[in-house]
Amino acid sequence: MSKDPDDTTPNGRAARNGDGRPQALNVLGGPLAVCSRDPLTGWFRDGCCHTDGHDRGMHVVCAEMTEAFLAHQLRVGNDLVTPRPEYGFAGLQPGDKWCVCLSRWKQALDDGAAPPIVLAATHEEALAVVPLDTLKAHALDADPFAPDRSDDRT
Repeated sequence: MSKDPDDTTPNGRAARNGDGRPQALNVLGGPLAVCSRDPLTGWFRDGCCHTDGHDRGMHVVCAEMTEAFLAHQLRVGNDLVTPRPEYGFAGLQPGDKWCVCLSRWKQALDDGAAPPIVLAATHEEALAVVPLDTLKAHALDADPFAPDRSDDRT
């Protein structure tokens, strides 16, 4: 029996548990924590940076918005500040936490505008593109006693 691609993450791992909710780990190997419920974020708008095969942007990085990041994103064509009521989006402000696209966070990192992140709420899929040490260097919640998963990437 073949797997439904909608039930897997981009790396092919099972993304759902028995009750239909996404089951995920964070970059530290623990359960994925809530990123934000106000504003309500996530690909599924459940407050978490869950992902599945439909999430082409891989909204897996829980980032705390900064003026620099929001301005950078606006410059590169990703307007996160303008309210879009037709999508239930009020626009973001500095201090808000939001599940951002992995490629957008990496782009901001490369351009020197990466916002701080919450490791416990950043999905393990981020490790496919960004090494754990780099994520830890930008973490609000860096835990020196957390297991090192930098070699545990698919």
